Parts: sequence; structure tokens; C-alpha cells
Amino acid sequence: MSTPQRPHRNFYGRLKGHNLKASQQGYLDADLGALSPGAVDWEANPQREMLDVEAMFEGKPAWLEIGFGGGEHMVHQATTNRGVGIIGCEPYINGVAMLLGKIRRAGVGNVKVHPGDVRDMFEVLPAQSISKAFLLYPDPWPKTRHHRRRFVTQEHLVPLHRVLKPGAIFRVATDIEDYVRQTLEEVPRFGFEWLAERPDDWRVPWEDWHATRYEQKALREGRVPHYLTFRRV
Repeated sequence: MSTPQRPHRNFYGRLKGHNLKASQQGYLDADLGALSPGAVDWEANPQREMLDVEAMFEGKPAWLEIGFGGGEHMVHQATTNRGVGIIGCEPYINGVAMLLGKIRRAGVGNVKVHPGDVRDMFEVLPAQSISKAFLLYPDPWPKTRHHRRRFVTQEHLVPLHRVLKPGAIFRVATDIEDYVRQTLEEVPRFGFEWLAERPDDWRVPWEDWHATRYEQKALREGRVPHYLTFRRV
């Protein structure tokens, strides 16, 4: 049997920023390997065999955070929801290092970390294996010609729908009005329903919300956050 070739995908975001602190590099060296779902790596799993999500989290429901930034929200959710397992995907290695430091300080063990593109994770997640997903302050790509790079496009929403369980919740937070527009246009086209019934349903944070550093920056700069809740149908 021939070995599948890794598909070519354009990636437009940052992979690395300023030099890492020695402590952050230490987190990557010491902790990342044990927290990474090995099956996501193409070299380790060229046949793209599916992850055993149930075994990975000992039968707990699995959640997915797409682009966790500095990890504030992910660690908060893991701390307050010990009965679930959370997979976080983030290609920006500085953010991964920040998350690992927060995981150490919080002492949480119900997390897995993929330091890369969520599209690689989609390839190895079994169908209907995820109970909740988060997309929080994604890269806005404000120029019109770059809107196709946003997460809320067919390339991402079709596999997201596949891996979510029926009835699973998909949360989107953004401070960019045009991202709200595109989200409300595109997400329902791919098997999701928007659950808002009144203005507070998108103006007021979720009860278990934990603000990220990106949201704090948006508020300082006068932008208004929106909190969109969808259900996989």
C-alpha cells in the first residue's frame, strides 16, 4: 500500500513571534510531547488512522478549541470542567508555550495540545466525536480579498460539522463586525443553526466565559465583542 502524501495547504498566519523565554522553551521541551495527540503528526501517522478520542480521555466527552491564543480560556474550561477532555489546536508556537505554562500552574490533566493547523486534527478525529467546539477571536483577515482565509468557510466548516456530535454546540466570539456577518451567512449553510432569540444572546458573554487577552485588547480599543452560539443539526 502506498503512503498517502500530505496535502499541500496554504497557511497564512504567524507560526512564531518574538524569541521564547527560557522557561517557555522549557515547557515546550518537557511537556509538549506528552500532551500532543501523536496521531495528528504526518510523520508518525502517514496512513491517517483515526484518534481513539474515547480512550484518550478515558470516556469523557471531548471538546475542541480552535486557535487557543494564549490559552486563558482553554485552561479555565479545563479547570472548571474536570469531567471533560479538551483538545486545543494552535499553530503559533509562542501561544503554545504560554498555554503550557498555564497548564502547569493550574495542574490540569484533562487536555491535549496540537501545536499546528486544526485541519490536520480534522483528518484524524472520528466522525461525531466532539461534544463542543470553540472559535474565539480568530484572525479577522480584514481585507476583502482575504476573507476566504477566515475559518468560517467551507474548507473548515464541512469537517467541523463531520467531527461534531449531533446537537453539539459551536461557539464563536469576535469583535469584528464583518466577521459576524460572514459567520451568520456561512455557518448555517453547513449544518448549523444559530440559537439566538434576543439581542442579549449575542451581546452578553456566556455564563462560563473567561475573557482572553484578545478580548481585553478589543475592549481597550473600543470594539464590541459578539458571542454567537450555534448547534450542529
